Parts: sequence; C-alpha cells; structure tokens
Amino acid sequence: MPATLELDRACADAVELAHAAAVRRAGVIEVGEHRGVVAEDVRVATHLFECTHPGYPGWLWSVTVARASRARVVTVSEVTLVPGDGALLAPAWVPWSERIGPKDLTPGVLAPAAPDDYRLEPGYTGGESATDTDPAEASQTRAVVAELGLGRERVLSAEGRDAALERWLDGPGGPDNAMTQQAPGLCETCGFFVPLRGSFGRLFGACTNELAPSDGTVVSRDHGCGGHSDVVAPNLGVDLGLPVWDTVSNDEGLFD
Repeated sequence: MPATLELDRACADAVELAHAAAVRRAGVIEVGEHRGVVAEDVRVATHLFECTHPGYPGWLWSVTVARASRARVVTVSEVTLVPGDGALLAPAWVPWSERIGPKDLTPGVLAPAAPDDYRLEPGYTGGESATDTDPAEASQTRAVVAELGLGRERVLSAEGRDAALERWLDGPGGPDNAMTQQAPGLCETCGFFVPLRGSFGRLFGACTNELAPSDGTVVSRDHGCGGHSDVVAPNLGVDLGLPVWDTVSNDEGLFD
C-alpha cells in the first residue's frame, strides 16, 4: 500500500489565493463556498469550491496550488471546473457507426458498412478464399470486376441473411401479431402476394395491396390481414319483396 500523502500546510492554508484564482477564471460562472482541500503530491494540493451557477448543478471549481522545495510562496498551477457528486453530465460519446439505429436513415444521411461487416461477404469471383487474398491482389480483382461489370463487390453473407430473416419474422410483417390472428387468410394464398426470389422466397414476399398496412413491404407467407384477395364483400342490401299495391304499372291507361 502506498504511503498516504501528507498535506502541505502552506498549500492547505492558501484558500484565499485559490479562491481569487477561481474567481478570475470563472467569469460569470460564480464561485461559491470552500468545500475542502486534498493532497495531490508533495507540496501540491487542490482546493475545491462550490459552483453556484444554475447551469452547473453539482460541479466544483478545482484550484491546484504548489510550493517549490524550501520556498514559502505558494503559486497557482491550474484552475478548472470538475464534476462532483450528482453533477449534471452529458451522455457518454458514442461513435456515429454505433449511434445510428434502425429506420434512422433520412435523405442525406450516410451509413457506410464497415470493411469487416459480418452481414456482407465478397461478391466477386474467388469463392470462400476471396477474403484470404493478398490485399494488393484483391484490390486489382475488384478493379477488374468493377470495370467489366461482373457483379457487386460485396453481397449478403449467410449471417446477414439469417439476421434479416429473424428480424422480419419478429417484425410487424411476421406471423406473431394481432393482424394475422384476425385475418381471414394467409398471405401465401393472397393474390396481392408477390414472392421474393431465391432463398428468401421460401418464407417471404412483398404485399401489393394498397389498402393493406403492409403495402410495399416484406411480409412472411404465414402473415395475414383483412385485405386478403379472397375476402367477399358482404351484401348490405335489403330484400323488399314484391309490392303490396302496384303503383308503377300503367295497365289501365290511367296516365294516358
């Protein structure tokens, strides 16, 4: 265990010096009462003063003072504003790549995919060994692919497909929701259902019914809504039957 630092008496007594330094530095951010002093090193101490500005609740003015060896004069080394217990702090900084979330993309917002994004894999010729290619050789291959138009540089990986499938099944276009439970039929039997191509088509398609809440979005085959193409409109008319007294025909020539 390191030895406890001994508080230098001259530095500890320099309250007025530290307070004056804090006032000069503070400007309009007021300096309040003295809250204590702590030893930082040999002949180095920090005085703490309350910050009374309403915009900085819980913050403290920190003034570090020091004294040279064999010297009696104490000088100010640093003045700064530090958070105390219960201080109002800004949220921790989060990188943009981690801060952006689902549905956050708006016009003009860019969300670059990381080079090692697990959802993507090389789309150019090379198979499973494409990612193991020498960087210089891979760069040349990508240039040739782009020039000849042989395909996309990166395509969806197996992990990316699985993540999308799980997300879509758990979303509003999946089977586990009130809309599906009350639907008269499932999407795979609906005329407005257009299956996706490839492996996604085994589970999903797109809705083309403009009256449905899922119009233009991906829905699972076992999803459903009230806009199923086989729904028959109920007959809301009333059968009045034959009239008791005929007031329409003109058999007797009454209106000639």
